[in-house]
Amino acid sequence: MDRLLGEMYPQLDTLYKDLHAHPELGFAETRTAARLAKELRSLGFEVTEQVGKTGVVALLRNGTGPTVMVRTDMDALPMEEKTGLSYASRAKTTWNGRETFVAHSCGHDVHMAAWVGVARTLSALKSQWRGTLMLVAQPAEETGAGARAMLADGLFTRFPKPDVALALHTDPRPIGTVSYAVGPMTSAANEVQITFKGRGGHGSAPHKALDPVMIAARFIVDVQSVVSRDKDPMEFGVVTIGAMQAGSSGNIIPDRVVLRGTIRSYAPAVRAQLLDGVRRVALASAAAAGAPEPDISLPDTSSATVNNPAVVAKVESVLKAALGADNVARTPPLTTSEDFAEYGAEGVPSMFFLVGVTDPQEVAASQRPGGKPLVFNHSPQFAPLPEPSIKTGVKAMSLAALGFLGKP
Repeated sequence: MDRLLGEMYPQLDTLYKDLHAHPELGFAETRTAARLAKELRSLGFEVTEQVGKTGVVALLRNGTGPTVMVRTDMDALPMEEKTGLSYASRAKTTWNGRETFVAHSCGHDVHMAAWVGVARTLSALKSQWRGTLMLVAQPAEETGAGARAMLADGLFTRFPKPDVALALHTDPRPIGTVSYAVGPMTSAANEVQITFKGRGGHGSAPHKALDPVMIAARFIVDVQSVVSRDKDPMEFGVVTIGAMQAGSSGNIIPDRVVLRGTIRSYAPAVRAQLLDGVRRVALASAAAAGAPEPDISLPDTSSATVNNPAVVAKVESVLKAALGADNVARTPPLTTSEDFAEYGAEGVPSMFFLVGVTDPQEVAASQRPGGKPLVFNHSPQFAPLPEPSIKTGVKAMSLAALGFLGKP
């Protein structure tokens, strides 16, 4: 496998840098999807495009045996890249009615290059396995809508329902390492959008108005009591208000305020408790001011990604043997969210693991007192080291998939 990786890497590097320089937002990944579809057709896969709008499904049937799904995400982020790389993105698009830069600052370009590498590796090793390799290129992971769109478009009815599903993600850990959790791996997510209603007026005469900014401010402070006092402190749960739109001038009391935020949790019971608490505090904040009931929207964005213990145990033993026990380790679950969870929610045993993309010396330096903090995903400076990151991803995922495919 190492020889295969060495031979194919120049092509994967070219693909990676092309994808990096031409990022596309969720459900707009037309160029990206076409490029991936072309790559897999050239390897003999049966390729179907436009599944869940811009998704790609590629099947390599190799006799009777299990179906193993490997997923990559394709979408980028509405932000400007500031890495200074020669292949840095300068792409722009229109998003939410305004022009924005677009960048692969979450590493989905690494995921896609590794995914194509897995396709090349396992097609070259067809004599060593039996079954169906199902490669899924998914849109719109960043918005939490892509997996549901593909499922709604018949991912598990038009195509074989897999016996196991696997996915990887970049992480600022040392290159050459793989890490994962057993059970919850990423959090469930809910969006928060609350519109508090008041009565507009002059800033010099607040008694003649009903100030929704005060109501919203009270809510922002009080809602944290749901986390600190209602929830069991041993359970993970976060409520964050990240955006507040109100008013147009310092001397005008607006008639409404819109808050946007996020709720994260692992356990379903905690999720329900936080949702109930946010609603209760929002209603109470408005009632305390004698204001109308606010409009409250708390839609599900993603379920918690849960790694199946049996799948983890099998992959763990294979990766430790191949990569070395020091490079393969369990980690606490992430507080971020991932819509890969939706496939597990459909009853498919799944595993989501992390691949390190950072120079080990940088990681070590960051851990010393006063050390420079690591650059994390979603930063404009996020810049994985391509070759070791992609090679580790290809090798780890290929070995994981081989562990579940049938033997000749």
